[in-house]
Amino acid sequence: MSSQPSSKANAMPLLRSSLPTCFFLVLTLVLLTLPAVAAEKPVKVYILSGQSNMVGIGQVTGGGRRWGSEFLDPVLSVYPGKYDPEVDYDNTPPQKTLKLESFGGVTPTPYPGGGVQIVRGFLQVNATGVYELRPGYGESTHNIMEVAGREVYRREPGNDAVHTHIKLTADQKVPFRITYLTPQANGLGWIARIDIPGTLATVVKQDGKFPYLVDEQGNWVERDDVWYKGVVTATANKWLSIGCGAGANSIGPELGFGNIVGDYHDEPVLVLKASQGNRSLGWDYLPPGSERFEYDGYVYAGYKDTPARWEKGTKPEPINWYAGKQYDDCFQAAHDVLNHFDTEFPHWKGRGYEIAGFVWWQGHKDGGEPYASRYEQNLVHLIKTLRKEFNAPAAPFAIATIGFDGWNMAGPHKTVAEAQLAVSGDNGNYPEFRGNVVTVETRDFWRAPELSPKNQGFHYNQNAETYMLVGEALGKGMLKLLQAGVESPAAGAE
Repeated sequence: MSSQPSSKANAMPLLRSSLPTCFFLVLTLVLLTLPAVAAEKPVKVYILSGQSNMVGIGQVTGGGRRWGSEFLDPVLSVYPGKYDPEVDYDNTPPQKTLKLESFGGVTPTPYPGGGVQIVRGFLQVNATGVYELRPGYGESTHNIMEVAGREVYRREPGNDAVHTHIKLTADQKVPFRITYLTPQANGLGWIARIDIPGTLATVVKQDGKFPYLVDEQGNWVERDDVWYKGVVTATANKWLSIGCGAGANSIGPELGFGNIVGDYHDEPVLVLKASQGNRSLGWDYLPPGSERFEYDGYVYAGYKDTPARWEKGTKPEPINWYAGKQYDDCFQAAHDVLNHFDTEFPHWKGRGYEIAGFVWWQGHKDGGEPYASRYEQNLVHLIKTLRKEFNAPAAPFAIATIGFDGWNMAGPHKTVAEAQLAVSGDNGNYPEFRGNVVTVETRDFWRAPELSPKNQGFHYNQNAETYMLVGEALGKGMLKLLQAGVESPAAGAE
């Protein structure tokens, strides 16, 4: 009989030695596929709505304006040849001088050309602050500007402009000089105060608040995992950053809110805002199913009724608006976006979405009777209706109180704020809202006009810090609900 081992016996040690290798290969493949699987989870959609403060009126900067009247006694001097940095033009006789009757504005006095052109004069601002000066337009931006002996602007041909901010004192005249480096020269220019209290630029870049909004170079950050889409108003459509409010120089609560929930979710986030200014819950946003009621001799409209009210016993005369029209307009627009999700957001094509939550900030227009005293019941109905509208019965709902005048708020607006607090699930008034509806108090976030860009109380004096704090509070309120176990898949596009 042969003593040679069988082929089966030879194979067994080889098989045993191969098992660990195979196991680790399989494990590696599984681990490598996990991020891809996670990445394909549905996009989290948050629907934000309300009136003008949800639209977003917080100022990013004070904004620039064409300069003009700040400049006094401007005189243009023309020197022979091309610009030479080695020449001391202050001690060189000009070949021509011209007193500029109009400097700045839209139609400044034309320059004659014919050499190196330098403007000298005085600058006097009417408000103490830190300023950025932006001399020239088009090719005339190639120049060097000095104010009070300090260089505040330089742009050499082929290079980017370099700005140096300068603090100026109200009503104090200081000398200025602009040396144009090319033949194209004119008196156009812009001036911007960059330290206006309450602008986002001041709050972030000078006060050091909300540091996550800027990078190390001080540029505004654009998230790559949170997309903003606005419908009806505030119609920016981009990765979340500044400029998602009423215009490119404004923000609403979406910025603070989007950053909070964006940091929380592993999945990407869509902030879908459907809002309109000067709208009441009792009339414009009145949810479907709301019924007529009587108050002080009048019948008030139910959903789809028109006008807003009519004397009891009379026939209503229709107008070109109806109760709940803003509700219909805003949320139909939101449906239109979600119904075409892949087309609207090709970067998420095929991924689908789920309604992650709702956010509501509104109430100024309801600051009168009878809408103030009915705000609580209207808000309860809105919460239930929106959840049904978007087939998201378990979606958490975050509400911000109105905060006009801070803790000095009184009268019907205080009634509205108290109604908003009353529906919060942690108050126990509505057991069905426990753990899935939260109201955040915003009266602490009020900032006085002297600490703000504008004296405009109904827009929170356009104070960007207020809008950021409200947005962050709403985001933290939403996280409180999510972390309590509310988060669950809701209906969405497949």
